[in-house]
Amino acid sequence: MNWKVTLPCSRAEAEAMHEDDEWLARFDNLPTLVADELEAFNDARWSVQAYFSGEPESHDIALLEQRLGTKAIVERLPDEDWLTLSQQSVAPVTAGRFYVHTSTNKGVVPHGARAFLIEAGQAFGTGGHETTSGCLAMLDRLKRGGRRYHHIADIGTGTGLLAFAALHLWPRAVVTASDIDPVSIDVTRDNAAANAVAVGRHRGRVALYVATGTDHQDIIARAPYDLLIANILAGPLVELAPSFATVVAEGGTLILAGLLNTQVEQVVAAYRRSGFLLLERRDTGDWPCLRLVKRRHYGHKRPIRASGRTSQPPGDFGTW
Repeated sequence: MNWKVTLPCSRAEAEAMHEDDEWLARFDNLPTLVADELEAFNDARWSVQAYFSGEPESHDIALLEQRLGTKAIVERLPDEDWLTLSQQSVAPVTAGRFYVHTSTNKGVVPHGARAFLIEAGQAFGTGGHETTSGCLAMLDRLKRGGRRYHHIADIGTGTGLLAFAALHLWPRAVVTASDIDPVSIDVTRDNAAANAVAVGRHRGRVALYVATGTDHQDIIARAPYDLLIANILAGPLVELAPSFATVVAEGGTLILAGLLNTQVEQVVAAYRRSGFLLLERRDTGDWPCLRLVKRRHYGHKRPIRASGRTSQPPGDFGTW
Protein backbone atom coordinates (compact mmCIF):
# COMPACT_ATOMS: atom_id res chain seq x y z
CA MET A 1 0.00 0.00 0.00
CA ASN A 2 1.39 3.42 -0.98
CA TRP A 3 1.03 6.60 1.04
CA LYS A 4 1.55 10.23 0.01
CA VAL A 5 2.58 13.11 2.26
CA THR A 6 2.14 16.59 0.76
CA LEU A 7 3.64 19.85 2.06
CA PRO A 8 3.70 23.37 0.54
CA CYS A 9 7.13 24.93 0.05
CA SER A 10 9.24 27.15 -2.21
CA ARG A 11 11.25 25.96 -5.20
CA ALA A 12 14.52 26.59 -3.31
CA GLU A 13 13.31 24.50 -0.37
CA ALA A 14 12.26 21.65 -2.67
CA GLU A 15 15.64 21.58 -4.44
CA ALA A 16 17.57 21.76 -1.16
CA MET A 17 15.73 18.70 0.18
CA HIS A 18 16.92 16.55 -2.72
CA GLU A 19 20.53 17.64 -2.22
CA ASP A 20 20.83 17.10 1.55
CA ASP A 21 22.09 13.52 1.86
CA GLU A 22 22.66 13.86 5.60
CA TRP A 23 19.03 14.86 6.19
CA LEU A 24 17.68 12.12 3.92
CA ALA A 25 19.64 9.51 5.85
CA ARG A 26 17.57 10.28 8.96
CA PHE A 27 14.41 8.68 7.49
CA ASP A 28 13.33 5.27 8.79
CA ASN A 29 11.52 4.65 5.49
CA LEU A 30 13.12 6.77 2.77
CA PRO A 31 10.37 8.23 0.53
CA THR A 32 10.43 9.16 -3.14
CA LEU A 33 10.30 12.97 -3.30
CA VAL A 34 8.49 14.75 -6.14
CA ALA A 35 8.28 18.55 -6.44
CA ASP A 36 5.57 20.43 -8.35
CA GLU A 37 4.62 24.03 -9.17
CA LEU A 38 1.39 25.13 -7.50
CA GLU A 39 1.36 28.38 -9.48
CA ALA A 40 3.09 28.83 -12.84
CA PHE A 41 6.27 30.95 -12.78
CA ASN A 42 6.01 31.53 -9.00
CA ASP A 43 9.02 30.04 -7.20
CA ALA A 44 7.37 30.70 -3.84
CA ARG A 45 4.37 28.46 -4.63
CA TRP A 46 5.62 24.89 -4.90
CA SER A 47 4.84 21.67 -3.09
CA VAL A 48 6.64 18.45 -2.24
CA GLN A 49 4.98 15.05 -2.36
CA ALA A 50 6.73 12.31 -0.42
CA TYR A 51 5.63 8.82 -1.55
CA PHE A 52 6.07 5.97 0.95
CA SER A 53 5.82 2.26 0.14
CA GLY A 54 4.09 1.70 3.50
CA GLU A 55 2.38 3.82 6.13
CA PRO A 56 4.87 6.56 7.10
CA GLU A 57 6.10 6.62 10.69
CA SER A 58 5.37 9.70 12.78
CA HIS A 59 9.14 10.27 12.89
CA ASP A 60 9.32 10.54 9.08
CA ILE A 61 6.34 12.92 8.89
CA ALA A 62 7.89 15.06 11.63
CA LEU A 63 11.16 15.26 9.63
CA LEU A 64 9.28 16.66 6.64
CA GLU A 65 7.26 19.13 8.71
CA GLN A 66 10.31 20.37 10.60
CA ARG A 67 12.28 20.79 7.38
CA LEU A 68 9.61 22.91 5.65
CA GLY A 69 7.89 24.44 8.66
CA THR A 70 4.43 23.51 7.41
CA LYS A 71 1.73 20.97 8.26
CA ALA A 72 1.73 17.75 6.23
CA ILE A 73 -1.31 16.27 4.50
CA VAL A 74 -1.15 12.46 4.71
CA GLU A 75 -3.09 10.33 2.19
CA ARG A 76 -3.45 6.60 1.67
CA LEU A 77 -3.28 5.70 -2.02
CA PRO A 78 -4.98 2.81 -3.87
CA ASP A 79 -2.97 -0.30 -4.72
CA GLU A 80 -1.77 1.13 -8.03
CA ASP A 81 1.58 2.08 -9.49
CA TRP A 82 1.51 5.85 -9.00
CA LEU A 83 4.59 6.41 -11.15
CA THR A 84 3.08 4.57 -14.11
CA LEU A 85 -0.20 6.41 -13.65
CA SER A 86 1.57 9.76 -13.59
CA GLN A 87 3.37 8.88 -16.82
CA GLN A 88 0.12 7.84 -18.46
CA SER A 89 -1.31 11.28 -17.75
CA VAL A 90 1.46 12.88 -19.82
CA ALA A 91 0.45 13.18 -23.46
CA PRO A 92 2.97 12.37 -26.21
CA VAL A 93 4.50 15.40 -27.90
CA THR A 94 4.58 16.13 -31.62
CA ALA A 95 7.05 18.84 -32.69
CA GLY A 96 8.04 19.12 -36.33
CA ARG A 97 8.88 15.61 -37.52
CA PHE A 98 9.48 14.36 -33.97
CA TYR A 99 7.15 12.33 -31.74
CA VAL A 100 8.23 12.01 -28.10
CA HIS A 101 6.53 9.50 -25.80
CA THR A 102 6.97 7.39 -22.68
CA SER A 103 6.63 3.62 -22.48
CA THR A 104 3.04 4.02 -21.26
CA ASN A 105 1.64 6.62 -23.69
CA LYS A 106 3.15 5.72 -27.06
CA GLY A 107 -0.13 5.63 -28.97
CA VAL A 108 0.08 5.72 -32.77
CA VAL A 109 3.25 7.27 -34.16
CA PRO A 110 2.39 9.70 -36.99
CA HIS A 111 3.48 8.60 -40.45
CA GLY A 112 6.98 9.76 -41.25
CA ALA A 113 7.74 10.90 -37.70
CA ARG A 114 10.89 10.00 -35.81
CA ALA A 115 9.71 8.62 -32.46
CA PHE A 116 11.80 8.93 -29.30
CA LEU A 117 11.13 7.02 -26.10
CA ILE A 118 11.95 9.35 -23.19
CA GLU A 119 10.60 8.26 -19.83
CA ALA A 120 9.04 10.91 -17.61
CA GLY A 121 10.81 12.00 -14.47
CA GLN A 122 14.35 10.90 -15.37
CA ALA A 123 15.89 14.30 -16.09
CA PHE A 124 14.98 17.60 -17.68
CA GLY A 125 14.15 17.41 -21.37
CA THR A 126 11.37 14.86 -21.77
CA GLY A 127 9.79 16.88 -24.59
CA GLY A 128 6.67 17.84 -22.66
CA HIS A 129 7.88 21.31 -21.73
CA GLU A 130 7.43 24.12 -24.24
CA THR A 131 11.16 24.92 -24.26
CA THR A 132 12.09 21.43 -25.47
CA SER A 133 9.29 21.14 -28.02
CA GLY A 134 10.17 24.64 -29.25
CA CYS A 135 13.77 23.56 -29.86
CA LEU A 136 12.62 20.43 -31.68
CA ALA A 137 10.40 22.52 -33.95
CA MET A 138 13.24 24.99 -34.57
CA LEU A 139 15.63 22.19 -35.56
CA ASP A 140 13.03 20.77 -37.90
CA ARG A 141 12.54 24.16 -39.59
CA LEU A 142 16.29 24.53 -40.11
CA LYS A 143 16.43 21.13 -41.81
CA ARG A 144 13.43 21.91 -44.00
CA GLY A 145 15.11 25.18 -44.95
CA GLY A 146 18.09 23.28 -46.33
CA ARG A 147 20.55 24.01 -43.52
CA ARG A 148 23.49 21.63 -43.15
CA TYR A 149 25.53 21.20 -40.00
CA HIS A 150 28.65 19.11 -39.45
CA HIS A 151 29.73 19.86 -35.85
CA ILE A 152 26.89 20.12 -33.33
CA ALA A 153 26.87 20.68 -29.55
CA ASP A 154 23.98 20.34 -27.10
CA ILE A 155 25.05 22.07 -23.87
CA GLY A 156 22.85 21.13 -20.91
CA THR A 157 21.52 18.08 -22.68
CA GLY A 158 19.30 16.72 -19.87
CA THR A 159 17.84 13.53 -21.33
CA GLY A 160 19.83 13.82 -24.58
CA LEU A 161 16.68 14.40 -26.65
CA LEU A 162 17.85 17.48 -28.55
CA ALA A 163 21.22 15.89 -29.37
CA PHE A 164 19.40 12.78 -30.64
CA ALA A 165 17.08 14.92 -32.78
CA ALA A 166 19.98 16.87 -34.26
CA LEU A 167 21.81 13.66 -35.15
CA HIS A 168 18.66 12.31 -36.81
CA LEU A 169 18.43 15.43 -38.98
CA TRP A 170 22.16 15.52 -39.80
CA PRO A 171 23.29 11.88 -39.45
CA ARG A 172 26.84 12.49 -40.68
CA ALA A 173 27.53 15.19 -38.09
CA VAL A 174 29.91 15.03 -35.14
CA VAL A 175 27.62 15.59 -32.13
CA THR A 176 28.67 16.59 -28.62
CA ALA A 177 26.30 16.51 -25.63
CA SER A 178 27.17 17.73 -22.15
CA ASP A 179 25.49 18.41 -18.83
CA ILE A 180 26.57 19.76 -15.46
CA ASP A 181 24.75 16.84 -13.78
CA PRO A 182 26.43 13.40 -13.99
CA VAL A 183 23.03 11.72 -13.52
CA SER A 184 21.75 13.41 -16.68
CA ILE A 185 24.63 11.96 -18.66
CA ASP A 186 23.83 8.49 -17.30
CA VAL A 187 20.18 9.02 -18.30
CA THR A 188 21.26 10.23 -21.75
CA ARG A 189 23.36 7.10 -22.25
CA ASP A 190 20.40 4.90 -21.29
CA ASN A 191 18.07 6.87 -23.56
CA ALA A 192 20.52 6.54 -26.44
CA ALA A 193 20.43 2.75 -26.06
CA ALA A 194 16.62 2.74 -25.87
CA ASN A 195 16.37 4.79 -29.07
CA ALA A 196 19.13 3.11 -31.10
CA VAL A 197 21.31 6.24 -31.03
CA ALA A 198 25.02 5.50 -31.32
CA VAL A 199 27.25 6.90 -28.56
CA GLY A 200 30.88 7.71 -29.23
CA ARG A 201 33.30 10.36 -30.41
CA HIS A 202 33.17 9.71 -34.13
CA ARG A 203 30.97 11.09 -36.89
CA GLY A 204 27.39 9.85 -36.71
CA ARG A 205 27.56 9.35 -32.93
CA VAL A 206 26.88 11.40 -29.79
CA ALA A 207 29.83 12.04 -27.50
CA LEU A 208 28.83 12.53 -23.84
CA TYR A 209 30.60 14.74 -21.28
CA VAL A 210 29.97 15.96 -17.74
CA ALA A 211 30.88 19.64 -17.80
CA THR A 212 29.86 23.08 -16.58
CA GLY A 213 28.97 24.86 -19.79
CA THR A 214 31.85 24.34 -22.23
CA ASP A 215 34.44 23.86 -19.50
CA HIS A 216 35.88 20.54 -20.69
CA GLN A 217 39.05 20.04 -22.71
CA ASP A 218 37.33 17.69 -25.17
CA ILE A 219 34.39 20.05 -25.74
CA ILE A 220 36.87 22.83 -26.54
CA ALA A 221 39.01 20.52 -28.68
CA ARG A 222 35.98 19.45 -30.76
CA ALA A 223 35.13 23.09 -31.57
CA PRO A 224 34.30 25.09 -33.59
CA TYR A 225 30.61 24.12 -33.77
CA ASP A 226 28.43 25.29 -36.62
CA LEU A 227 25.33 24.53 -34.51
CA LEU A 228 25.11 24.87 -30.73
CA ILE A 229 21.91 24.26 -28.74
CA ALA A 230 21.47 25.41 -25.12
CA ASN A 231 18.12 24.85 -23.43
CA ILE A 232 18.82 25.78 -19.82
CA LEU A 233 17.89 28.96 -17.89
CA ALA A 234 18.28 32.70 -18.50
CA GLY A 235 20.97 33.22 -15.83
CA PRO A 236 23.32 30.53 -17.13
CA LEU A 237 22.66 31.60 -20.72
CA VAL A 238 23.82 35.13 -19.95
CA GLU A 239 26.93 33.91 -18.12
CA LEU A 240 27.82 31.46 -20.88
CA ALA A 241 27.65 33.96 -23.75
CA PRO A 242 31.45 34.62 -23.85
CA SER A 243 32.18 30.89 -23.59
CA PHE A 244 29.78 30.06 -26.42
CA ALA A 245 31.45 32.75 -28.51
CA THR A 246 34.76 30.88 -28.23
CA VAL A 247 33.39 27.56 -29.51
CA VAL A 248 30.82 28.58 -32.16
CA ALA A 249 32.20 29.04 -35.66
CA GLU A 250 31.82 32.36 -37.45
CA GLY A 251 28.51 32.22 -39.27
CA GLY A 252 27.46 29.39 -36.93
CA THR A 253 23.94 28.95 -35.56
CA LEU A 254 23.05 29.23 -31.87
CA ILE A 255 19.68 28.03 -30.53
CA LEU A 256 18.76 29.26 -27.05
CA ALA A 257 15.77 28.27 -24.91
CA GLY A 258 14.77 27.91 -21.27
CA LEU A 259 14.18 31.64 -20.80
CA LEU A 260 10.85 33.42 -20.30
CA ASN A 261 9.56 36.02 -22.74
CA THR A 262 10.33 38.69 -20.10
CA GLN A 263 14.01 37.69 -20.18
CA VAL A 264 14.62 37.84 -23.93
CA GLU A 265 16.03 41.39 -23.97
CA GLN A 266 18.59 40.61 -21.27
CA VAL A 267 19.74 37.39 -22.96
CA VAL A 268 19.91 38.87 -26.46
CA ALA A 269 21.93 41.86 -25.17
CA ALA A 270 24.51 39.52 -23.61
CA TYR A 271 24.91 37.62 -26.87
CA ARG A 272 25.06 40.80 -28.93
CA ARG A 273 28.04 41.87 -26.82
CA SER A 274 29.67 38.51 -27.59
CA GLY A 275 29.25 38.84 -31.35
CA PHE A 276 25.87 37.22 -32.05
CA LEU A 277 22.86 38.58 -33.94
CA LEU A 278 19.26 37.52 -33.32
CA LEU A 279 17.71 36.13 -36.52
CA GLU A 280 14.51 34.48 -35.34
CA ARG A 281 12.27 34.21 -32.31
CA ARG A 282 9.46 31.67 -31.95
CA ASP A 283 7.31 31.66 -28.82
CA THR A 284 5.47 28.64 -27.41
CA GLY A 285 3.29 30.08 -24.68
CA ASP A 286 5.54 32.15 -22.41
CA TRP A 287 8.68 30.33 -23.59
CA PRO A 288 10.64 31.73 -26.56
CA CYS A 289 13.13 29.82 -28.68
CA LEU A 290 15.82 32.07 -30.17
CA ARG A 291 17.97 31.52 -33.24
CA LEU A 292 21.13 33.59 -33.42
CA VAL A 293 24.12 33.68 -35.74
CA LYS A 294 27.72 34.49 -34.89
CA ARG A 295 28.92 37.45 -36.92
CA ARG A 296 31.76 36.96 -39.34
CA HIS A 297 34.94 38.98 -38.80
CA TYR A 298 37.40 40.03 -41.44
CA GLY A 299 41.05 40.88 -41.02
CA HIS A 300 43.08 40.32 -37.85
CA LYS A 301 41.11 38.73 -35.04
CA ARG A 302 42.16 38.58 -31.42
CA PRO A 303 41.44 35.30 -29.61
CA ILE A 304 38.53 35.41 -27.16
CA ARG A 305 38.89 33.42 -23.98
CA ALA A 306 36.02 31.92 -22.04
CA SER A 307 35.31 33.35 -18.59
CA GLY A 308 34.70 29.88 -17.18
CA ARG A 309 31.84 31.28 -15.08
CA THR A 310 28.27 30.18 -14.92
CA SER A 311 25.44 31.19 -12.61
CA GLN A 312 23.74 27.83 -13.02
CA PRO A 313 22.76 26.64 -9.52
CA PRO A 314 23.26 22.97 -8.59
CA GLY A 315 19.56 22.12 -8.84
CA ASP A 316 19.07 23.43 -12.37
CA PHE A 317 20.54 20.62 -14.40
CA GLY A 318 20.29 20.50 -18.14
CA THR A 319 17.39 20.76 -20.46
CA TRP A 320 13.75 21.17 -19.49
